[in-house]
Amino acid sequence: MAEWIAVDWGTTHLRAWVFGAGGAIIARKHSGDGMGQLQRDEFEGALLALVEGRLAPGQSTPIVCCGMVGARQGWIEAPYAAVPCAPPGADRAIWAPVQDERLAVLVLPGVRQGAPADVMRGEETQIAGFLALNPDFDGVVCLPGTHTKWAHISAGEIVSFRTFMTGELFSLLSAQSVLRHAIAADGWDDAAFTTALHDAMTRPQSFASALFSLRAESLLDGLDPAAARARLSGLLVGIEMAAARPYWLGQRVAIVGDDALSRIYQAALSGEGVLPELADAGDMTLAGLAAAYANLKSTVN
Repeated sequence: MAEWIAVDWGTTHLRAWVFGAGGAIIARKHSGDGMGQLQRDEFEGALLALVEGRLAPGQSTPIVCCGMVGARQGWIEAPYAAVPCAPPGADRAIWAPVQDERLAVLVLPGVRQGAPADVMRGEETQIAGFLALNPDFDGVVCLPGTHTKWAHISAGEIVSFRTFMTGELFSLLSAQSVLRHAIAADGWDDAAFTTALHDAMTRPQSFASALFSLRAESLLDGLDPAAARARLSGLLVGIEMAAARPYWLGQRVAIVGDDALSRIYQAALSGEGVLPELADAGDMTLAGLAAAYANLKSTVN
């Protein structure tokens, strides 16, 4: 049976790690019951469908959740903590309403920034996990994804951060714009990525015309679709890097993400003389949830 359960609940996914009495993971569960598919009264059922077999009868099991489950459209809204702040833990979390007494569901809040306006929900738990494993880290954490975050960390606090819609733009442009005819669904070309990255960083004002060149070269010169894919990525990451320069220039940088995206950002930063540290996003999420549970357990005891 579970001693406690860690949950990463995003817009499109639900992932759970079940911990036994010895502190080891005894089960890993996942489903497609993300926040975006659920009404407020459906969250408890979706969670039970995933973990009910691991709940001890006659007692409540702590379940620590992060991600979009705490959004306004989620199970219960967990209000944002304002920067500068430490990544919020159990002390700022909200208890979700439940009908099943075997559940004790704690929802971690996100983080907000007033000027310029910005929010994160889920990434702060990855930052918490990274800091739990690297308590002396001062610098910048880059969290690549659909909406990439660059967060300035000092003395254990998130001082400021900026979000870039790079991943979403790549998805839209490659699948729903005129470029869809030129871009491969997979494949890669390192040289094409590096050239496009450099062009975008040095001439960001030419970004829109550089995009259409992908279509034109495909028509006129038979541009390889895999090279076009890499060039599109290079252009998008390049304009992001140009805008995020204050976050990475002369800074200690850590990248927290999945392997494929992390390698893209590692290559981009290495080309600018920055040698980032790498950490896996899933591992950092779990470490952040474990830190929140440890905080909850110490408070209760």
